[in-house]
Amino acid sequence: MGPDTLVSARPKETPDVAPVRPLRVLVTGYRSHPHVGGQGVYIRELTSALKALGHHVTVASGPPYPRLDPGIGLIELPSLDLFAEENAFLALRPRHLASWADLSEWLAHNSGAFGELYAFGRRLDRFLAGQAHQFDVIHDNQTLATPFLRIEQRLPVITTIHHPIAIDHDYALAATRKWWEKLLTRRWYRFVGMQARTARALPRLLAVSEAARETHAERYGVDRQRVRIAYNGIDHSAFHPDAAIPREPGLIVTTASADVPIKGLDVLIDALARVAAARPRARLHIVGQLRDGPAKRQLAAHGLSQRVTCSHDLTRSEIADLYRRAHIVACPARFEGFGFPAAEAMACGAAVVSSDGGALPEVVGDAGLVSPAGDAAAMAGNLARLLDAPGEAARLGERAAERARSAFNWSNHALAASRLYAEALAERDTAPC
Repeated sequence: MGPDTLVSARPKETPDVAPVRPLRVLVTGYRSHPHVGGQGVYIRELTSALKALGHHVTVASGPPYPRLDPGIGLIELPSLDLFAEENAFLALRPRHLASWADLSEWLAHNSGAFGELYAFGRRLDRFLAGQAHQFDVIHDNQTLATPFLRIEQRLPVITTIHHPIAIDHDYALAATRKWWEKLLTRRWYRFVGMQARTARALPRLLAVSEAARETHAERYGVDRQRVRIAYNGIDHSAFHPDAAIPREPGLIVTTASADVPIKGLDVLIDALARVAAARPRARLHIVGQLRDGPAKRQLAAHGLSQRVTCSHDLTRSEIADLYRRAHIVACPARFEGFGFPAAEAMACGAAVVSSDGGALPEVVGDAGLVSPAGDAAAMAGNLARLLDAPGEAARLGERAAERARSAFNWSNHALAASRLYAEALAERDTAPC
């Protein structure tokens, strides 16, 4: 029996019976490829679910561009893509001087700031100056650039918020030691102030969790009354249990998109060091690329390097198979606006050990073990508990799969977005006939 044979294990993502008026929706994202982070996954799944509800969906994106379902249009808004340049300083061309979007992106990048968000907003604003009549509503994926305030004057803008990047800024700043590193970190995150101002001003926000709403209210001053909550969905055709794939005793799987403090990989490594000596089969598989850096040094210091393997550029099917083989899936992040790895692992029937960072307790619910974020001893206790009790791990995995099936569906998320579209158009009295 293979992964595609358990059709009964996959839920049918059907929206509720209330009708949805088909609209012309422009979904926007400054970067949208599914392998550059959660933003690409979100746009791919959101657009597919919106199309299934009957909307006419188009995506406007900077590079790298998304992979979209047939029938979903793509408007390419090329950036300078300076991270791909061998010498970003020499990438400026005379034609760029005629575009403030291009020039601002070049100036920001070469002065240590991140300017893609603002530049994308400028390009989108310029595009819509002549094309706004093609769309009924804009749904943006947390760009939160000030040009969206001008765009909102033409078309209703609904913005999805995941988690405030101010949190990343604080963790990155705390990890620096030298004065010049602190200056560079502050310079890089200059866009945080812009996002905060834009989030406060936009009238309609869609949060992917209660934690996303609360942290935007606390960190950016967003009015909670303007924020609707709808959990992200899971691709249940890829992430589902498969009884034909046996669990591997001692195998701990985690996802680490970057070796930075907010991801909590350091906490998991310390926790593994506490349990490994008495459990020779305990080993860690990291989904991600572990370059030379703090995590590698930490593993070497604990003598754990031989117990850790890494893999990157995996397909969804390959990641799902890892989750199906895992004894435990660990999610140690200090903060997550939602937590796709936890939800996807749960959908595969894996026992999850997570921190209480951000939305992770909302995602895990009573279907996993949760410890305080940053507490390696507490996480080690939960790892040891399930490593020593595979039966309990199996029972948690069954409960996790059921929770994922009922709680995380893209059709429900798209339906919540559709309700916001209708409300926004009704406020303007421009709902199409």
